[in-house]
Amino acid sequence: MPDSSPISAPITTIDSIGKHEGASVTLRGWLYNLRESGKLLFPIFRDGTGIIQGVAHKAGVSAELFEALKGLTQESSVIVTGKVRADKRAHGGYELDIEALQVVQRISEEDPYPITPKDHGVEFLMERRHLWVRSNRQAAILRIRAEIMRAAAEYFDTNGFIRTDPPILTPAACEGTSTLFPVDYFGEEAFLTQSGQLYIESTALALGKVYSFGPTFRAEKSKTRRHLTEFWMIEPEVAYCDLDGLLELAENFLSHIVQCVLKNRRPELEAIGRDVTKLEAIQAPFPRLSYDKAAEMLNQAHKDGILENPFEYGNDFGSPDETWLSNQFDRPVMVHRYPADVKAFYMQPDPENPRYAMCVDVLAPEGYGEIIGGSQRVDSYELLKSRIEAHNLPMDAFQWYLDLRRYGSVPHSGFGMGIERAVAWICGLDHVRETIPFARTLNRIFP
Repeated sequence: MPDSSPISAPITTIDSIGKHEGASVTLRGWLYNLRESGKLLFPIFRDGTGIIQGVAHKAGVSAELFEALKGLTQESSVIVTGKVRADKRAHGGYELDIEALQVVQRISEEDPYPITPKDHGVEFLMERRHLWVRSNRQAAILRIRAEIMRAAAEYFDTNGFIRTDPPILTPAACEGTSTLFPVDYFGEEAFLTQSGQLYIESTALALGKVYSFGPTFRAEKSKTRRHLTEFWMIEPEVAYCDLDGLLELAENFLSHIVQCVLKNRRPELEAIGRDVTKLEAIQAPFPRLSYDKAAEMLNQAHKDGILENPFEYGNDFGSPDETWLSNQFDRPVMVHRYPADVKAFYMQPDPENPRYAMCVDVLAPEGYGEIIGGSQRVDSYELLKSRIEAHNLPMDAFQWYLDLRRYGSVPHSGFGMGIERAVAWICGLDHVRETIPFARTLNRIFP
């Protein structure tokens, strides 16, 4: 099929189209969909920055151009030129009156693009994730994800934190080896990291305020909507910081991220149908709730017939517990001071009652549960050594970590936030598998 004659016009992107109202521009992208109404064609184009509807009237364009447009197939790659026209009814507020078209690749009708506008099952779409990400909804989610990651790093970069990257291959587990992936490291056993925390504790004692940002891995055999085996974590660590300082850091950090998404990605939030009024409520300060109070609330909900099972005091909260608790607030709730027995070995005991750990889990509202976990760290050499022994961890592997308490130990604190859980909450998604370009779960490592 021949292309229409090209017209010289500046190349732009759909997200910048409003700057060119009344002028001719060239877009490089793909055909997202095509509608036909009598002598009118309405091709919808996407270019990675957004989508826009084109308009071509049979009487207003050449026969060659009209037939070229009419013959386009879904996801054919094109270079299209047209005049930008404001239209409040159109997606994004603008349409493109088409003047020229160059077909880069026309997809064959004998081997059509497999994801059509009709409904497909999730399994079908996940098997074709490399193509599913082209859909408007999935592209919007990934743009919001990128904004969350940008804003998260921005908060620390502009508040005196230094980014320090920990290793991905580690000789020991942060919280035991049962949930880690072992690898053969030249004949020695190593693990894919589940957290950069232990390493950035050392850089915090060198630089004061630091953070890490990278991939982490958990080998939990979990099939819940909140778990991935590979995900991204951002982790700050601060010297001379206690639990109260950590709570303030977490609430200001989350508030900054949400406000940035509202400011910079509101069209994407609207495209996925997110109720932005719920996000507009996310501002510090956040409610604080002790573990004991949270347990009391859960058991009262059971007595009232709201929850099926009673909560057994002393346990960590499960997903149903976190879901119910987080539904009681319009902003993240900070549950602190869990029983030390259910928390990691490196958490500082409460000086007022050592049965409790100086820790916090931040539960996102609307039932999304934990998105941040953190604590004040043990700063005593003797106590940390005894904790390592009590948890049956290899002492040799932690000698370097104990050095941080031998030489200039100070109170210090930090937390970790999984990017994918934050994306799920901010986007209002049912499952974390849509929060990352290619999800790795218990039963999925393809594509």
